[in-house]
Amino acid sequence: MSAVERLRILVVAPERHALRQPHAGGLETVVWNRVRWLRRQGHDVQLCAAEGSDFLDADTTLHLPRPRWQRARDSSDTDFPEGHRRVLTDAFDRVRDWLDAPETRVDVVDNHSLHGDPILWSRDIGVPVVTTLHTPPLSDIVIASNALEGSSPHRFLAVSQYTARAWSAEGVDAFVFPNGVDSEQWRLGAGGEGWVWFGRIIPEKAPHLAILAARRAGARLKLAGRIGDAAYFAREVEPLLGGGIEYVGALHHTELCDLVGAASVALVTPVWSEPFGLVMAEALMTGTPVAAFDSGGTSEVLAGMPGTAIVPAGDVDALAHAATALARHSRTGLTRPQVRAAATSRYSLERQHREVERVLSVSAQSVFATSDVVEAVRA
Repeated sequence: MSAVERLRILVVAPERHALRQPHAGGLETVVWNRVRWLRRQGHDVQLCAAEGSDFLDADTTLHLPRPRWQRARDSSDTDFPEGHRRVLTDAFDRVRDWLDAPETRVDVVDNHSLHGDPILWSRDIGVPVVTTLHTPPLSDIVIASNALEGSSPHRFLAVSQYTARAWSAEGVDAFVFPNGVDSEQWRLGAGGEGWVWFGRIIPEKAPHLAILAARRAGARLKLAGRIGDAAYFAREVEPLLGGGIEYVGALHHTELCDLVGAASVALVTPVWSEPFGLVMAEALMTGTPVAAFDSGGTSEVLAGMPGTAIVPAGDVDALAHAATALARHSRTGLTRPQVRAAATSRYSLERQHREVERVLSVSAQSVFATSDVVEAVRA
């Protein structure tokens, strides 16, 4: 049982994908792990998430509608089918009414939604809400933040300093709580000869550039992840497969850990403002070195970590050279346990979750001031 008093928590998940294996992306992984950990600590946790998610109760009040695409090739991680936003707003109105019912007992809302409505529950019904910012600024959330009143029991957290600065420029101030990785799931791997890329297969993650880097280095590469943009995969990735480049699909975490841990180096190729980049911490936890584009919060996440190299975003030649050097060094000098130990020290899931747990506890007890949050983390 947690040292923090038992809380009644409503976790609001990102609404696009179900929380289940194989995870749709890093955001879903983070929230799935959050629910598991809070429940293990003895808290009463209910989940509001896309239908089909793990941990959902049989009562469909907290089930959110998933996007229904008429054609598979139109599916996208950046847009919704026509009419879906209205349906989603109606679903969040239903959840708000449930929260406001006299028989509902919730101490705090742990909000990870990319929709603005859950933020406003703090203003409209007075329930404390802690919202974690996992993305670059989104207009829905900025608008909702601007609509809050000074007395609204709400606070924002951000997954990196980079992300916090980006939101602050839009008038949304947040405390920084980096993401964590489960060291029990992401075990030390033995390494190998091949390279690996894993994550959501979408244009802003640019796996096609990882393929080009591997080809220039004469390396074998395996790609793993859910196809989040079918048109992009067909246009930019699929034609490059073969000849030592293999797409292995979306894998459950055990299979994915085995794949990453058997690689000599992991490539991370964001060409957008990457808020955190969970795959970097996950790869390092297996002992696999990481070569990454310098984009968004990448340099912050990898700063001072052994077994890492950061190159200018989009520079395929520099990526190929850096990955080759890391792979060679991991075979001749750098030890994989050393890489894992550093990653575990900085990104342990247990450590990160205990800090967030304290903030949830403080928020549940009162309309907290800045000093309350800081002291909760330092305690």
